Amino acid sequence: QVQLVESGGGLVQAGGSLSLSCAASGTIFRLAAMAWYRQAPGKQRELVAGISSIITGRSTTYADSVKGRFTISRDDVQKKVALHMNNLKPEDTAVYYCALQGPKNYWGQGTQVTVSS
Repeated sequence: QVQLVESGGGLVQAGGSLSLSCAASGTIFRLAAMAWYRQAPGKQRELVAGISSIITGRSTTYADSVKGRFTISRDDVQKKVALHMNNLKPEDTAVYYCALQGPKNYWGQGTQVTVSS
């Protein structure tokens, strides 16, 4: 059974930085792609950043809106994936979800990020 627990959300002023962390349980973590999604009020959930497994070279992908500002990383030993967010904007305000993407997808409970102008 896989469980994902996010932490690190909060309130930050525009231009500030915040880091999110996701701790995973289960044995398939290092074989799975990981991703961060977000969902703002009244909007669909969208992919923010993804990172593949070590098998496929830990390649990363980012939404155009966060390129150059956000960085995704993973630690396969500690079974954690992080999202480092710099130069935050009010439009980054959303609930951020960690996702493990494998034969079955798993989701965390989400953590709120609020960016004030």
